[in-house]
Amino acid sequence: MRIRWVTGFLDTPDRSVEGFWQAVTGTRLSARRGGGVFATLVPQVGDPCLRVQVVGDGPPRAHVDLHVEDVAGAVLPAGAREIFAGDGLRVVRSPAGIVFCLVGWDAEAVRPVPVRWPGGQSSVVDQLCLDVPDPVHDREVAFWGELTGWAWRSMGVPEFSVFAEAAMPLRLLVQRTGGTAAGVHVDFACDGVDAEVARHVDLGAAVVRRVPDDWTTLRDPAGREYCVTGRSPYFS
Repeated sequence: MRIRWVTGFLDTPDRSVEGFWQAVTGTRLSARRGGGVFATLVPQVGDPCLRVQVVGDGPPRAHVDLHVEDVAGAVLPAGAREIFAGDGLRVVRSPAGIVFCLVGWDAEAVRPVPVRWPGGQSSVVDQLCLDVPDPVHDREVAFWGELTGWAWRSMGVPEFSVFAEAAMPLRLLVQRTGGTAAGVHVDFACDGVDAEVARHVDLGAAVVRRVPDDWTTLRDPAGREYCVTGRSPYFS
């Protein structure tokens, strides 16, 4: 299975937070589809890699879509549990319980360009973080390595490792956590964390925790956590 593109989905009970995500990412909302359930956050330059979905229940969350040429024929690693298949979509659960989707590829190829903001900093969403409880962490890392076929590298500390592919707009960071449930959150890269965090707060986000000179965890107006990091927003 060859992954041709990656999309991060923001799943929310209603549409009230979509304006916030347009503002913090510098995108515009596409026409809605699927009976008004889905829309795409269209970047100023490049192909989209973020979408919104009205889920109607549960807490706000995020999930990963992997775009492939042959959805029905894609072979999944051991440990994957398919929970839905049909109409060019397969919904799958990883061994740790992270839900992701296999969807068709529409020839997306150009990564979104970072946005330069009035504060002088640039930012872009460039990472989806897989939050994985410690007891199932190693099995989950092996699973995503087999699923994606992407290069893996350690981040120098046991809590973090990353899967990346040069052509992809989003990389996958695996974070070892002390929690009991696995999940996904969105990460921004920026070259001025303090200015970027201030911009998000002005738009309605709340600061959860700060790691000086590294990253800040925020909560969007719907209660979904995400991070602003000091990683360069410009792809090498």
